[in-house]
Amino acid sequence: MGRYLTPAKITLLVVAYLYTEDDVVPHDAATNVLRFLLKNVLPADKASGATLSSEGLEASLPISAFESTLACHDSARPGRTLYDLLLKYLWAIDCAHALDAFITNLPCLLAKTRDQILRDREREPSEEPEETNGRILGTSPLGAFIRRCHLEYVRLQFQDSIALWQDFISYRLPTRQAFEKKHPAESTSSLDANLSGMHIDSTHPIARIMYARLAEEEPPRDGVFSTYDVEKLMEFQVAEMQRLGSRLPDRMKTRLETMGKAGAVIPKLGHYLAFLDSWRAGDFSSALDNLHRYFDYAMQTRERACYQYALLNLAILQADSGSYAEALPAMQEAIAVARENKDVPCLNFCMSWVYHFGRSFPGQRKHIVTSGILGNEVEGLAFLKARAKDAEMWSLLSTSLLSEAKLGLQYGDSLAVVFENIAKASYLNTVKADQSVTGPLMLMRSATYSRAGLTHMSWWAGQAFLQCYAQDAPLEDVLKCRCRTAGLLAHRGRYDEATDVLNSMPSDVSRVLKYQKYLTIYAGTLKAKRFLHREDLTAAEHLLERLRGQGVPEAEMAFTLALLEIDLLIRQGNLTKALDRVEAAVGKPDQEISDIAIQTQLLNLKARILAESGFPLKGFSLVMRASQIAFRGRLLPALWESIGLLANILNELHEFSAAADLLESILPRVLEFQDCYMAGRSFGLLADANMGMAGAEIDQSTKQKEFIGKAVENVDHSYQQFRRVEDLKGQLEMLKKKATIMHWRGDLVLANDMATQYLELAKQYRAQRV
Repeated sequence: MGRYLTPAKITLLVVAYLYTEDDVVPHDAATNVLRFLLKNVLPADKASGATLSSEGLEASLPISAFESTLACHDSARPGRTLYDLLLKYLWAIDCAHALDAFITNLPCLLAKTRDQILRDREREPSEEPEETNGRILGTSPLGAFIRRCHLEYVRLQFQDSIALWQDFISYRLPTRQAFEKKHPAESTSSLDANLSGMHIDSTHPIARIMYARLAEEEPPRDGVFSTYDVEKLMEFQVAEMQRLGSRLPDRMKTRLETMGKAGAVIPKLGHYLAFLDSWRAGDFSSALDNLHRYFDYAMQTRERACYQYALLNLAILQADSGSYAEALPAMQEAIAVARENKDVPCLNFCMSWVYHFGRSFPGQRKHIVTSGILGNEVEGLAFLKARAKDAEMWSLLSTSLLSEAKLGLQYGDSLAVVFENIAKASYLNTVKADQSVTGPLMLMRSATYSRAGLTHMSWWAGQAFLQCYAQDAPLEDVLKCRCRTAGLLAHRGRYDEATDVLNSMPSDVSRVLKYQKYLTIYAGTLKAKRFLHREDLTAAEHLLERLRGQGVPEAEMAFTLALLEIDLLIRQGNLTKALDRVEAAVGKPDQEISDIAIQTQLLNLKARILAESGFPLKGFSLVMRASQIAFRGRLLPALWESIGLLANILNELHEFSAAADLLESILPRVLEFQDCYMAGRSFGLLADANMGMAGAEIDQSTKQKEFIGKAVENVDHSYQQFRRVEDLKGQLEMLKKKATIMHWRGDLVLANDMATQYLELAKQYRAQRV
């Protein structure tokens, strides 16, 4: 494998020669020829690189590409296309000496520079060299390509130039039939014109000695690669893996293995590529070995600027493997080295990682604070924003604005300030054309809408991301957006659709251990919630134990599992243990309880447990405190849940009118929130309030009949909501209440029907468990 020159590049040089030759390329075809040359000479952009990588993984330009581009253009020679002339020039290079002469004379294609013209004028007329007809500027992209090819060929050793000539023979061999069809009189030996001059065929011993490699080795299907091509291919793969968070494609991995077996020298970047692939696969020992191997090679070539990036990658790897005690010191060392080397981008990235590390792992936050790297959260964000503006790192500034918005949500700041930060981040992404932060921005916007009770806006924010930005977004953002979409569907009782959304994940997600683990646990939580609603408590308990044993990747998901375990204990009737679990969750120092959403959920959960145990009045202060926190932070779903618990307390105090007023004020917004379980509980409490007001009226009065009718209507609404989420306990409770109302009204037939339906429903769910 050569360092730069390949047969494809030699063919491009022949096309450039055709382009510069007078009266060969017509004016109407010159633009297309030049466009083809520049497309294959200039570095591939992101879109073309992605297309090239996905379609064929071809770093070498096949000979068929020249035919498809040039065969459709007629040349200035009658009856000949540009492709026919290309074949003529290709087969005119009939020996290694002809190839050497062609590349040696490449500078003749270039126009003279101003200094060369001045030097020629200073010479005497007898010494003036013959003028060249070069029209390509040496400073143009095509001229730079020609000059580099000439320079690389001059640097080649003899055996490498002979190998290049033999590869060129194999490369142009498929065009021999087309060449002989147009030029039958010029047909010579396909190997070497010198053999034809000596009347020697390919079976002669001399020919076998010179071209034995062509006879023994199978020609490569995808052309010949140079070290430069492989490096560019690896750089593209590394950039895509870092941008998307994916693993190395299987076809590319097979291609690199094939190159290694063929004796090709894989650049040191291959070790870093293997590190990224092993890291994503969860093979942390191999990842650590490849990381050390890559930076050992970098240090041998005196690339000491890579040292801070070695520490940065090491810290990220240790954090993902669970070695938090070793990750933070490694990152501190990376910060120190980046400061010493004045590497501002690396320093800013390290600071951002430390901040998000503290947010993701609250138990390690105290070590960050004591180290004095960033100070508290507010000071850290202000520092990151200032550093990002100074270094013009707009993606970091956008991420810092989103982090500030998230911090504002957790602390209960104004929603206007939160949306202002989101709008600033969106403006930066639009003005600076940076799409790398679009995924987190849409997820943040969706979460903010959910906290404000605007489920439909949250849904459409997620759909806009999946339909418009998911193709070029990191896999982690796509994963979390689809999981959020599945969660919203599960709240509506559309479990099958939620399962379909999770099953339609990109195939690359299942190849990354971290993402596969996140997806498994999230899908398990949705399934456990469905088991709890169906009162299949044994299956739910078994599933929650397995999910907890797998290790929770994030603090937010750990809290979700804790809520499901507490709900399981409540449904099992073990209220004392459930209350202890709530107290333990509040008292955990490493739990992220600074979020007002978690605080209100724990307060409401504690009040609900007290109500289930028969002491609802003891939860009055808890409910009032939760409602105040939720109202101050505009956390509307938690506020509605607190109002429902407060209405239950008012029913216990026989303040039915006040309870009904509270519930009627929130029910329209609860229905808009599209949480069927919350809506079912709210309708059930409203039915209790209506029945309480009916009991306070005179028997058989018009007012009493009106309240009873409202109660029956609300019971039916509650039953429908519980039915959507398949909540057996809620459905049976509503059927029991309706049967009681019918029996109290004297309608024994309907009461018996409700009782029969109660038994059939219980039997149906019991059969499903089996």
